[in-house]
Formats: sequence, structure tokens, C-alpha cells
Amino acid sequence: MQAIRFGIDLAKNVFQVHGVDAAGRVVVQRQLRRAQVEKFFAAQPPALIGMEACGSAHHWARTLSALGHDVKLMPPAYVKPYVPRNKNDARDAHGCCEAVSRPDMRFVPIKSVEQQWARALHRTRDLLVRQRTQLANAMRGLLYEMGQTSAKGAAGIETLLRRVEAADEAIPAALLICLVPL
Repeated sequence: MQAIRFGIDLAKNVFQVHGVDAAGRVVVQRQLRRAQVEKFFAAQPPALIGMEACGSAHHWARTLSALGHDVKLMPPAYVKPYVPRNKNDARDAHGCCEAVSRPDMRFVPIKSVEQQWARALHRTRDLLVRQRTQLANAMRGLLYEMGQTSAKGAAGIETLLRRVEAADEAIPAALLICLVPL
């Protein structure tokens, strides 16, 4: 018997695969190492594959789609009702296999590498902005404890930085050592 529908529980190293035939009978229930996944699905006839939209899901969706499979990503919250009790990897794969067959299931569009790259770029920029703000606020707070104040915004930080670089006498030497790397 050949599986017409698969559910995959993605993981870092060991993936769980659950496959059923046209009658709904389980014909595949096994673990695959990361290096085995592509080989395994290359040997399978085109099938419907369901996965939770989680880390690395878009990569695997693109990879398996390139092999001719119809890959669908689903929000984890929508898969949860189809997972039997006592959650584990095998039951998660079973839940994905069940959920992907439901006509009312909502699917997540598969992102291209370019879409993922653009999102990573925006997230990285947001992270850098947050870190810059945290550093500025930390510096302001530490120097405020020493009686040093500054205006809001980047101009105020520039003033504080000049005081730190000039080793202002009002700032203790031990604090200067902490602030110079910032």
C-alpha cells in the first residue's frame, strides 16, 4: 500500500512521519533523521503532506514541493484538536495527517526564500533598534544616579557619550570602565 497523505512532526534532528492510504489505514509510522527526510519523500509518489507552520517548516515545504508533493502548512493551534491525548511526536504527526485532510482547515502560505530573507532583515533591524534604546536608557539611568542628566533622544545621548569619552570628573572611574564599551 502507498500513502496518499502524510503528516510530519518537524524537529531539529529526528522527524516523525505518519502516512495513510486511500482507505485511511496507517501505512507509514516512523522516525527519520534530518538527512533521511528528502531521500524518503523522493522515493514516495506525489502525496498530500501536512506540517505545522513552525521553525524550518517553510524550508521543508519548499523542499518537498520541489519533489512533486502537495505540501500544506497549518497553524499549530488549528492542528491541536486533531492530536490525540498524551502529546508526543508520533501523535503530533498523526494530528497533522488528520488536520490536512479537513476541508475547513486554514493553511499558511509557503514563504519563498526572498520573503523569509526580507522578514529576517526587518526583524534584525527591529532588534538593533530595541538594543540601541536599551543601551541608551541604561546609560541614562546609570549617569542619572551620578547626577548627570541629558536631553531626550539621540542628541542627549551624544552629550552623555562626550562626557564619558572625556572622562568627566563627576563620573566615577569604575563607572567609566563600564560605560566606555557601550
